[in-house]
Amino acid sequence: MKKPLNSISTGIDPVKAQVLLQKEQIAFVARNPRSQALSQRANAHLLFGVPLHWMNDWGTPFALQVAQAQGAQLVDVDGHALADFCLGDTGAMFGHSPAPVAQAVAAQVQRGITAMLASEDAAAVGELLAERFGLPFWQFAMTATDANRFVLRWLRAASGRKKLIVFNGCYHGTVDDVFVDLVDGQPVQRDSLLGQVHDLTAHTVVVEFNDLVALEAALAQGDVACLLAEPAMTNIGMVLPEPGYWEAAQDLIRHHGTALVLDETHTISCGPGGYARAHGLQPDAVVLGKPLGGGVPCAAYGFSTPWAQRVVQAKRNAPPGHSGIGTTLSGNLLAMAAMRATLTELMNDAVYAPMLALASTLTLGLRAVIECHNLPWCVTQLGARCEFQFRATPPRNGDQAGAALDPELEHLIHLALLNRGVMITPFHNMMLVCPSTTQADVDKLLRAFDEVLEQICHG
Repeated sequence: MKKPLNSISTGIDPVKAQVLLQKEQIAFVARNPRSQALSQRANAHLLFGVPLHWMNDWGTPFALQVAQAQGAQLVDVDGHALADFCLGDTGAMFGHSPAPVAQAVAAQVQRGITAMLASEDAAAVGELLAERFGLPFWQFAMTATDANRFVLRWLRAASGRKKLIVFNGCYHGTVDDVFVDLVDGQPVQRDSLLGQVHDLTAHTVVVEFNDLVALEAALAQGDVACLLAEPAMTNIGMVLPEPGYWEAAQDLIRHHGTALVLDETHTISCGPGGYARAHGLQPDAVVLGKPLGGGVPCAAYGFSTPWAQRVVQAKRNAPPGHSGIGTTLSGNLLAMAAMRATLTELMNDAVYAPMLALASTLTLGLRAVIECHNLPWCVTQLGARCEFQFRATPPRNGDQAGAALDPELEHLIHLALLNRGVMITPFHNMMLVCPSTTQADVDKLLRAFDEVLEQICHG
């Protein structure tokens, strides 16, 4: 391992970290012979040796291979039971294969998987989404990436405006338009975006989260179709809105005739109606992704009545032909059945209450372990998820959150936790609690975390 990028400010001894990394890599190889064999087999025909190259982002010597997952537990092919706090990076926010969804999917498979036609489930899902999120009109997609892309297309068509505002360090799936960052105050297209030949900065405006002055300046041009944002940032490291920020931001957005789109794919961890409903926000559109179907690929996006009317009119005014919005499998029968089961049986206060309480317990436990080792780290909680970050105080924007990232240190900690039977999200240090997570799982994580820190902290 290279020297941790922030070894002095993070309080980590780089020499101890290097020693521990070598031990953990050796231990991982010894513990996982079947995973190694399957990885070698997959290398023959899968690019990067995995179905999706992100599956290599865990910092392991080779890709861990899963045998089964149920509730809050994942079992790898070598038989190790892992307490899972990643939960498919929120795709399994209600646990792996939750019973209501598993039963609904099994029944629907016998009746039909896809037909490019509506069903009773579709009407029920529309009603449930309107009730939960306060927006009356909905459409569906297969992923939050598609949903975000479709919303942008609809709102640009409906408003006649071309520009989009995003926050620095944001992530809204693999929508090309959002891959613009601020570097020394200037918008720059991310070098990591492969194969994009267009200048995204021509139509994407980027500002810092929690900066009302910058937001107002961007809106004042009068050419912005929408602001696409997570109500609290989660993908650069968690960044919470400052008190009063969204109230003032909403006023500015409305004043300039721009639509507010909230991507609640991760912030749905805050409650059955997401962050917006929990905190009284009134977006013009909402996007929901992977948790909505209990793990079955699906997504949804909804509009307020005024914007829905403008969207419908834009479609009616368009020439006949393909809209470029939607895919054949959008809203398929299987996905609708899964969403109905999730919305009916899982997305309610009774399910969320213990998740939120246990996440608070985990947050307090992480803080206690960090304090015990005198580390200048903070822990942020957002509903049923929490994250430790390598800085003394919570970041207020994407720039600060990005500066606190230390990929080398993250990979070491994640690998060491895996070897101790605990899995957290491979992207920064995020953890999620599901209905099946127990106090014993939390205790296991805290013990493992304490043991790892003991071995790498400055003496």
